[in-house]
Amino acid sequence: MAITDKIYVKNHRQIVSQLDVNVPKRAFAGATLDVLFTGEGLSKLDEATRERALDFAEDFLDCGCKNNPYCGHPERKFVRYLLELRAQGLGPDAIVDVMSDEYMLYAYPGDVLSFLDQSVRTLEAVEALAGVEGDEETKRRAARAARELSG
Repeated sequence: MAITDKIYVKNHRQIVSQLDVNVPKRAFAGATLDVLFTGEGLSKLDEATRERALDFAEDFLDCGCKNNPYCGHPERKFVRYLLELRAQGLGPDAIVDVMSDEYMLYAYPGDVLSFLDQSVRTLEAVEALAGVEGDEETKRRAARAARELSG
């Protein structure tokens, strides 16, 4: 299961009540993205929630794809965002705190930790395959990225 399937809307009940429409708790669920992408109903949200929702839409839903927001770019951008937070030295708890403050989203720190661990294992596999292929540049880059993610 992808980490983006484990990212949830904070204050979900309050938001559902304000919108007067049922949306899933998962931030990257189709119906949730529809509400954010179309902008319908956002005017019903209180100012703080609306600002966070607009920030989320601006930062993750802004590609020009024909199938936006169902093109996969929002999820890839969010994964990149998580990796950038880790590169800044933040641990799983702090990453959850930042995403909560910036976008009113939450995840379980254990899920974030599992995602980061899986990312390191993937980079180690890339490093090993690059070594087999004799691609020293890719091998070095993967090793450096794995070290940075590991802390």
